[in-house]
Amino acid sequence: MSADAGVRAYAAVDLGASSGRVMVGRVGPDSLELSEVHRFPNRPVRLPEGLRWDILRLHRGVLDGLRAAGTRTGGRLASVGIDGWAVDHGLLDADGALLGNPVHYRDARTEGVAEQVWATVPAAELYAATGLQYAPFNTLYQLVAARPTVQFARAARALLVPDLLTYWLTGEQGTELTNASTTQLIDPRTRTWAYGVAGRLGVDLGLFPPLRQPGDPAGRLRPEVLEETGLAGPVPVTAVASHDTASAVAAVPATGERFAYVCTGTWSLAGLELTAPVLTEESRAANFTNELGLDGTVRYLRNIMGLWLLQECVRAWGEPDLDMLLRAAAAVPALRSVVDAGDEAFLAPGRMPERIAEACRATGQPVPGTRAETTRCILDSLALAHRRAVADAQRLARHPVDVVHVVGGGTRNALLCQLTADACGLPVVAGPAEAAALGNVLVQARAHGLVGDLADMRRLLVRTQPPTRYAPRGNGARWRAAEARLAAR
Repeated sequence: MSADAGVRAYAAVDLGASSGRVMVGRVGPDSLELSEVHRFPNRPVRLPEGLRWDILRLHRGVLDGLRAAGTRTGGRLASVGIDGWAVDHGLLDADGALLGNPVHYRDARTEGVAEQVWATVPAAELYAATGLQYAPFNTLYQLVAARPTVQFARAARALLVPDLLTYWLTGEQGTELTNASTTQLIDPRTRTWAYGVAGRLGVDLGLFPPLRQPGDPAGRLRPEVLEETGLAGPVPVTAVASHDTASAVAAVPATGERFAYVCTGTWSLAGLELTAPVLTEESRAANFTNELGLDGTVRYLRNIMGLWLLQECVRAWGEPDLDMLLRAAAAVPALRSVVDAGDEAFLAPGRMPERIAEACRATGQPVPGTRAETTRCILDSLALAHRRAVADAQRLARHPVDVVHVVGGGTRNALLCQLTADACGLPVVAGPAEAAALGNVLVQARAHGLVGDLADMRRLLVRTQPPTRYAPRGNGARWRAAEARLAAR
């Protein structure tokens, strides 16, 4: 495609909890193509002080990916955007130097911290002010846990991971709003900082640079970065919806408002797109979160442990062939055993097959005896968690749906998609698999006037990214029975 045809090339840096990738998206008035140019592992490192992200290796992967993107596009990019996982951050000193590797959200340092916070701001008040679910690793709890450290005492800035990498590329600092909404320091009604909460807890919001909106300019690649990557400058960097789930939801190819979504990957994020937050006590008790999305939307969803359960089992088993494992799992009788896929007991790495077996034993269910049975237990449990989240979200938000859109890496798992349709009793539309990268690219293209509002972005996705459809099977009675087993534990 040529520039004369109105097509521009954008680089989307998409950082997941287990790998990162750089994609090149080519966008025109009626075209959208995406290709992967570089993928790199994202492996945390366990140090004496705890679990840490290898952030310099991630930065190296970004630079190598931008070089590959330049090779693919003749050295010319219209823009670069970065999205990634939420809550984690780097601390910088007054000179802008990084004070150690960012702490991994699965690190144990926040154990018991939530109770300390609730002693000052009770959980119900905190939810009413921020709308954020309880998760032990929320940024607020991480900041409170870091207070006694020398590193925190020296900190002048806190940058969420995508903002940190953007800073290294451009030399400019900002805090992108959709990711900031996962810190438990944003008021989802005003879409700005929750100054009252921060003040009561002694959190200095001056640690964070000013808020940016998706589509705002975030600087230009520094000369050193241009030299390193071989790109022809100037290359602008655009603030996208930098929370990867926000980018993925923006790329849900929905044609109306009556839809639910499940963003699948290491985590499953299941819920609705709303125009206002749900801040009721019932919503808090159900552990739903109100995170911010594009164009004034709210991502009302529940975090579910996701394919992390299977990833950890596969790692423990020595990386067997996944396709063969899924075929064997499909032959295992359904719903013999299920576990709560939202249980914090599965948060930490290690011994996942044994922990799943222990959970089944503790609830009086058959204990999986083979890898295929464990895999089927995981997939049935995820589908059941999707069912519960979609049903609860509709009830709590009073927002009925007719279809479930599944996006992200889990769309490649046909068994999980079919089980989700069966469990929810609704048709599942699966795809795109690279939803976060597509949302990233489309926000960049929108900033350049190539696409219009969120509805226009989704119309382009519907035309260019054909999905796979799964019709529900069965009458739901077995899923209700499995749900009752978990509820009775």
